[in-house]
Amino acid sequence: MNRIKEILTQQGRSQSWLSKGIGKSYVVTTNYCNNKAQPSIPVLVRVAEILNVDVRDLLEPTTPKAKN
Repeated sequence: MNRIKEILTQQGRSQSWLSKGIGKSYVVTTNYCNNKAQPSIPVLVRVAEILNVDVRDLLEPTTPKAKN
C-alpha cells in the first residue's frame, strides 16, 4: 500500500499534476493513488522526487504476521 494520494492532498496537488510529472496517464496515476495498482520502484522514486519527499514516506509500513 502507498500513501501517494494522502501526500498529494497534504501538498494541495492534483493527480493530474502528478501524472504529467511522472509521464503516466491520468488513469494509471489514479490507480496508484487509490492503491488499485502499485508503481514500480523507479516510478515510486520519481514520484518521491516530484513530491520532494523521502521514498519511504510514500509507503505504508508492514506489520509482521503472527505465526499460527
